Amino acid sequence: MPVSEKFYINGAWVAPLAASPIAVIDPATEQPYATISGGTAADVERAVSAARAAFPAWAATPVAERIALLKRVLEIYKRRYEDMAQAISHEMGAPITWAREAQAYAGQGHMEATIAAAEAFEWEVQRGTTRILREPVGVCALITPWNWPMNQIVCKVAPALAAGCTVVLKPSEIAPMSGILFAEIMDEAGTPAGVFNLINGTGPEVGQVMAGHPEVDMVSFTGSTRAGIIVARTAAETVKRVAQELGGKSPNIVLPDADLETAVTEGTIGVMNNTGQSCDAPTRMLVPAERHAEALRIAKAAAESVVIGDPREEATTMGPLVSALQFEKVQRLIQAGIDEGATLVTGGVGKPEGRNVGYFVKPTVFGDVRNDMTIAREEIFGPVLSILPYETEEEAIAIANDTVYGLAAYVQSGSRDHARAVARQLRAGSVYVNGPAWDLFAPFGGYKQSGNGREYADWGIHDFTEIKGVCGWE
Repeated sequence: MPVSEKFYINGAWVAPLAASPIAVIDPATEQPYATISGGTAADVERAVSAARAAFPAWAATPVAERIALLKRVLEIYKRRYEDMAQAISHEMGAPITWAREAQAYAGQGHMEATIAAAEAFEWEVQRGTTRILREPVGVCALITPWNWPMNQIVCKVAPALAAGCTVVLKPSEIAPMSGILFAEIMDEAGTPAGVFNLINGTGPEVGQVMAGHPEVDMVSFTGSTRAGIIVARTAAETVKRVAQELGGKSPNIVLPDADLETAVTEGTIGVMNNTGQSCDAPTRMLVPAERHAEALRIAKAAAESVVIGDPREEATTMGPLVSALQFEKVQRLIQAGIDEGATLVTGGVGKPEGRNVGYFVKPTVFGDVRNDMTIAREEIFGPVLSILPYETEEEAIAIANDTVYGLAAYVQSGSRDHARAVARQLRAGSVYVNGPAWDLFAPFGGYKQSGNGREYADWGIHDFTEIKGVCGWE
């Protein structure tokens, strides 16, 4: 049995207790290229028991030794970097250049940020006569998505282990190969048995069982809001901590004093990156009404500059969607935009010319979008941009905040002070001013139905710790 069909439990690769093969589909070819095994409640029991048994010793391990493990993981990750990029390109259809520069890099970047944060972290602090201790939560169930596999795996696993927690990881069964490779890296780094465990499988058969297990102290979940609600309800039965990073419908406000050409071009490309499969993508672009027509022209040119093709070709900038299900959803929502009267600027339903095989879609831009339209309300998770005109700044802010989500927001302005003033009024966990570089030390997480808790660097470590006050310490 190949490693891909096994689970990593208690420091060893083990066969599932019951055969339940799942084909892994290459979205560029629509053909299976690997097989994994789906787990059961019995497999979850084995993994959780291993994590529970390993917890006391790992929690008592000095922080310096935990950090040393992460440094070994980082060095092996760097050595296997190209393997990771190739795995992600195959499993989710990411263009190989994007897989290297963004997807695989996310794992390295989060490991580096967590190590730096852990070394500077205040694990104990004195407040009057009370000693405040940061201690590990315990056994953590980590459930991660397919759209940014290493980003989400590492920004959960690294801070959890740094905090002294033991973990059971369930990667997405749609894109599991990078997670299996990561488990190989953890094993080679000498992770103590039971500290890190991996099980593959579906949400109902594995993820939900993990969330409800009485020996799991915390669930960290990234995925859809619908699935997040199920996880939270299941976890509530045992009153465990739940951290969630869920859906988004992020506004991108282009203020009148912004450089329109730059703002619209960058905003459009920001939606098309990762084939639109990013929860914080700036999918609602708000532009001054008097410059709406100009914005459509710029967005059209930017969308049509996207190079659709084989993910293994270096020149490709947009690959396919991850699955047939995702393809059908995006097609349905594009059609909804047309049916509800939005102006189709470019793209539309169907596959791009010459792409009859693979879950490829057309980069699509809609203009004259109202915020009550389906394409402005629902998270599409595809390369679809909605451009909404506004009359006043107050109206733009109101439209931006008029959503059940609150993961991210974007502000474009020629004045940083102006942008800051608008940023303060946006109900979102992250606000990006004028396209800044990715900050792996900034908190990441959402307001409202975009979830709770924060990830990245020390913010992630905080979420995996309990706070203990020892009164009368002095």
